[in-house]
Amino acid sequence: MDTIIRATAADGSIKMAVISARDTVQRAREIHGCSPVAAAALGRTLCAASLLGEAMKEDNASLTVRINGGGPLGSVVAVSDHEGYVRGYVENPGLELPLRADGKLDVGGAVGRGGLLTVSRDIGLKEPYIGSVELVSGEIAEDLTRYLLSSDQVPSACGLGVLVDTDRSVKAAGGFLVQLMPGAPEELIDRLEENIFLMDQLTTVLSEDGAEALFSQILKGFDWHVVARVPIGYRCACSRERVDEALSVIDPAELREMLDEAHDFTVRCQFCDKVYTVTPDDLRRMLAEKNSEKEK
Repeated sequence: MDTIIRATAADGSIKMAVISARDTVQRAREIHGCSPVAAAALGRTLCAASLLGEAMKEDNASLTVRINGGGPLGSVVAVSDHEGYVRGYVENPGLELPLRADGKLDVGGAVGRGGLLTVSRDIGLKEPYIGSVELVSGEIAEDLTRYLLSSDQVPSACGLGVLVDTDRSVKAAGGFLVQLMPGAPEELIDRLEENIFLMDQLTTVLSEDGAEALFSQILKGFDWHVVARVPIGYRCACSRERVDEALSVIDPAELREMLDEAHDFTVRCQFCDKVYTVTPDDLRRMLAEKNSEKEK
């Protein structure tokens, strides 16, 4: 089962979370038919959204990470609820790019570096809180680290990785987020940076040892203990009721034009590709409801 594990170290001065999300990213790859580089970009974004979303304290809160760097992949979007369950999509899932010179997937080239990473937090107020940073790498983890420092004023280090197998299935996916709490001694930063610099390659740790092994490498030399284990996964929030809600805001004149065509329409969810059928009878019912509301 995919999981987020949270731990503290150095008497609470350090908070760290790791995510293991192979099944989640594999599900997203299957839904959208992602190429390896698209699966890697979407998978990293899903992991980032899940880590941030699960940390939100408000019930029914949601968080959206949107990345648009101007690259050939187009926009990458991931949405998490407050439990860490995610859904997402990429604009051009079939994109194929040559590997980088070091043999790795060229996520930065696919995403591009000429745009923004935007995080929107919806905690039930009138307007969501929205913050953005300019992309510097397109590799997502580095850009998320910059966002957390500029938006939340929290010194952070983030690593995200997706390993795609030769058959294009997802072999491993996950990452980590380490943050220093206010008042943390300055020397902790140097020790953490050294540990992160010396750690094994992230996708190697994820595929061979599991995400939990990241604690012992990144928090080496610190006393740490796990404080929470939370299951996460890929979960779409679409429903027939939401489709009807979306259609209900269409102008009556447009609904009548649709009705004049006298055939079924289909609505496809961008997150899970589920298809909903809208019949002429459905349109008549919506028009009748609109007329009834107008008469009140």
